[in-house]
Amino acid sequence: MTVSFAFLRLDMSVVMLLLLVIIYVAFISLGLPDAVLGSSWPVMHRDLEASVEYAGLIALIISSGTVMSSLLSVRLIRRFGIGIVVSVSVLLTALALVGFAMSQIAWMLLCLAIPLGLGAGAVDSALNNFVALHYKAKHMNYLHSFWGVGATAGPLIMANYITLSEGWRDGYWVIGLAQLALVVLLLCAIPLWRKAAQSNNQVEEDHDTLVTNRAALKIHGVSLQLLVFFCYCSIELGTGLWAASFLISEKGTLASEAAFWVAIYYGGITIGRFVCGAIAQRFSESSMIRMGAFLMVFGAILLALPVQNGLANLGLLLIGFGCAPVFPNTLHLTPIRFGKKASQAIIGLSMATAYVGNTLVPPTLGVVLKYSSFATLPFILLALALSLLWATERLQSRHTPSRDIQGETSCQPSLSK
Repeated sequence: MTVSFAFLRLDMSVVMLLLLVIIYVAFISLGLPDAVLGSSWPVMHRDLEASVEYAGLIALIISSGTVMSSLLSVRLIRRFGIGIVVSVSVLLTALALVGFAMSQIAWMLLCLAIPLGLGAGAVDSALNNFVALHYKAKHMNYLHSFWGVGATAGPLIMANYITLSEGWRDGYWVIGLAQLALVVLLLCAIPLWRKAAQSNNQVEEDHDTLVTNRAALKIHGVSLQLLVFFCYCSIELGTGLWAASFLISEKGTLASEAAFWVAIYYGGITIGRFVCGAIAQRFSESSMIRMGAFLMVFGAILLALPVQNGLANLGLLLIGFGCAPVFPNTLHLTPIRFGKKASQAIIGLSMATAYVGNTLVPPTLGVVLKYSSFATLPFILLALALSLLWATERLQSRHTPSRDIQGETSCQPSLSK
């Protein structure tokens, strides 16, 4: 109670700064478990006497949970407020990770995958919308850079323990306890979320100020944004999963070197987002998105050229740098293009579409490449990149900044075709 009163007496600028720090920490935490299953599964499945492909079913359940909670995020935040939703979501992921550490039978992981997915989707949608509404574009770029830090740190933590007997359990314990520590921080910060919401005239319990998912889908231009997110995640995950196989089979690259260049690709995404954060005050979000889309197109062309792997490696790096600005800056433009009232629903739909792309496209690509050849991968990526470029340009041309009758920043379709 004393902590709550102390928070309420803070100046608003201090409140927003504290919340920004908490959100950065939360996104590092959000990234921690994302790549851990793949790192730990080669050892886990032997200890739990599960088949190798069992991990695909676990990942499918996690992804399904993230889609569901993303779609429900607007209703959950309306009912409980962002502070409660974020705290409970992180608690669900923490308990699921601790459950992974304690599991003795493989089917228990299927049950634990449900809260793990539900928690990840809700917190992702809620925090992305809050940052889009209340902070500058550079902070959105930095935010997703910190997710990359967490996604990199998770496998490193697991690698530190995995050489020990059943050390993967200790790895999950460490990550789960780190999430529980974040839950304590988030619970203490609930008064900060409430003060921020009230100061921005967004009372969370006001049903009239929010837009449902069904209504959001009818807003002009939303379908284009969903296409952007579907294409983006198809490119990011499809490249990350199949680029090494492409380099080995089509360019004659050694397996160790191919793995290195895939790591460079992911490093390009993370470093690129830090760079985008640094230059965000000089370049508009739409300019950075356009630059990223062109880099992805150019990178896919370099991959497709029938030359040795030098240009292919460069193409992979360019695709990574091109991915960097698209996701965070499109999210940041959402309340500007569609209005603050609709932003939570549209971001929830965008995240759900992104998770669908994450779930369906990489394995589908695997089937296509199996029955054709890995030489078709660059052309598939090029088609996706061109579709993304078309959708982003169409979305930008249809929306121009304006003011609605309440003085809220929004965007209406432009009259130009």
